[in-house]
Amino acid sequence: MPRLVCSKTKGLAVKIAQTTRPGFWNRSHHLDKMTLKELWVAYISYPAIVAYMLLSLVAIGLYAWRPAPLVPTLVAVGVSALVYPLVWYVLHRWVLHSRWMFKMPLLASTWKRIHYDHHQDPNHLEVLFGALHTTLPTIALATAPLGYLIGGFGGACIAFATGLLTTCFYEFCHCIQHLAYKPKSKWLAEMKKRHMAHHFHDETGNFGITTFFWDKLFGTFYDRPERPEKSTTVFNLGYTPEVAEKWPHVARLSGGVATSHPRKRGEG
Repeated sequence: MPRLVCSKTKGLAVKIAQTTRPGFWNRSHHLDKMTLKELWVAYISYPAIVAYMLLSLVAIGLYAWRPAPLVPTLVAVGVSALVYPLVWYVLHRWVLHSRWMFKMPLLASTWKRIHYDHHQDPNHLEVLFGALHTTLPTIALATAPLGYLIGGFGGACIAFATGLLTTCFYEFCHCIQHLAYKPKSKWLAEMKKRHMAHHFHDETGNFGITTFFWDKLFGTFYDRPERPEKSTTVFNLGYTPEVAEKWPHVARLSGGVATSHPRKRGEG
């Protein structure tokens, strides 16, 4: 079932992304130079977000065609929403911040696109949004099998839809955390504080996006005063010039290895 859902939705998503790219996206966008209104325009028009929304409607339509009973449906939705932060934590900590992907030629370009480039320039909006060919299979595998075990075909569809909509929520919160905007919500402000520390102080903690429960459970939650020394690899994730000499795949794709603060590059 997950393979069937994944193959159909992936093809549709790629087609959507290819046909909905408006002129607005012919130039780069940086969140530290954007307003909240500009973010909304960018967010609702970005091909990946459009794809998630449309695919969630397709999944809900399939659920309506062959629905699961009410209780399994509610359980599938709840489990999918709850498991998502754990899946993100695991992937963020042990995959995206791994030091094994850049050593493998077949995975180096993927690692560069999905996370290295984001830490190199944390406010670059086009890089911040996940690439569909990596996000859709992950969302499907994290939600559809659980949904199928709980409620069969209908459970898988509604669980997948929940994963897609949760991804939309995560992506928007992630954008807010990098936007030149001070959230009025204490909850959002706290999330932004923790995430900014992850990007600009020490990348080995605060892996959560909307919740830091798993960081607290696994001992990676921190406040900046608790780590007075700034990480020397906060922008390059350990892919230093010395490392690049031995494993040059990412450096070749990046035109070298940047070592300074993103805002200070190119000065002078």
